[in-house]
Amino acid sequence: MQYPANMVKLILSWDIKPDLEKEYFEFVVREFVPGITKLGIQPTDAWYTLYGDCSQILTAGIAKDPGVVQDILSSTEWDDLESRLLDFVDNLERKVVLARQGFQL
Repeated sequence: MQYPANMVKLILSWDIKPDLEKEYFEFVVREFVPGITKLGIQPTDAWYTLYGDCSQILTAGIAKDPGVVQDILSSTEWDDLESRLLDFVDNLERKVVLARQGFQL
């Protein structure tokens, strides 16, 4: 499957705070993934790193164009989700890139 030329991917990475793994996973499943989906980001990838010098979690989702992602990232709903996520994670990074098949950093 090829993505349309203007489709973008929001890539997020972070580390789970020590001793909050259970609460983190509950939040992600119950609130974060449904929340970003409702905002217009279709989750596509989720990677959990067990070993190495990189972020523990890398996740991504696609949206139909850069304007949609910009609107989402500047919304109150996104601010609320990101704020809640920061209760459970450190080193949150995000970037928006043109979507393509396969693993993207």
